[in-house]
Amino acid sequence: MKTFLSIILMFTLLSCAELQQVANQFPGIDTTSGLDIAGGLKEALNNGISKQVSKLTSVDGFYKNQAVKILLPEELQKVDKALRTIGLSSLADDGIKMLNRAAEDATKEATPIFVNAVRQMTFTDAKNILMGNESSATMYLQTTTTSPLYDKFNPVIKNSFAKVGADKVWTNIITKYNNIPFVKKVNPDLTDYTTNKALEGVFKMIAVEEKNIRTNISSRTSTLLQRVFAMQDKK
Repeated sequence: MKTFLSIILMFTLLSCAELQQVANQFPGIDTTSGLDIAGGLKEALNNGISKQVSKLTSVDGFYKNQAVKILLPEELQKVDKALRTIGLSSLADDGIKMLNRAAEDATKEATPIFVNAVRQMTFTDAKNILMGNESSATMYLQTTTTSPLYDKFNPVIKNSFAKVGADKVWTNIITKYNNIPFVKKVNPDLTDYTTNKALEGVFKMIAVEEKNIRTNISSRTSTLLQRVFAMQDKK
């Protein structure tokens, strides 16, 4: 009875054509492995989300992580240099820290969107990801979540700037810079910039975890992950 139910479930999730693709792609492997591929990829992505994205939401998750720390946009690098030259290094440091604090705040909104994207992954998506390059899963998430993530991150970052006083700090920074004689005045959109850099950092850290699972057998912490990524190892 249990076997019969498994067969019914399998045919509910996978079409006959997809089952044949599994058989062709992985000769000698039972087509029920098609279910494992989707389940294993979803587990791997969920692991990456919970392990890496959660790190970014903590205090200094961005600011003290050199891989994703948000620095000033090119337009404002001259502002930073000028402020330090006239003895306002601490003000410049505060400005950078607040960009990163806002990103840490916004990243807390990411997990539900990622989880929803993973839930909607099809078998074909999973198979293509498994047999793709070392960042295929991350690229899948970028394609399916960047737009909704931006819509979530942007207002959170704007509110975070107000909450921690970053808007006032940056108004002060830019005002002081624009008052320096002979400089070209600036008026950057830091909310948009920080939103995009936060997204970049999130995907970068997920890519780190994906590469780890693909290349480090010891990181495959469940039987399902071991079974699915063994298929990748043989490609």
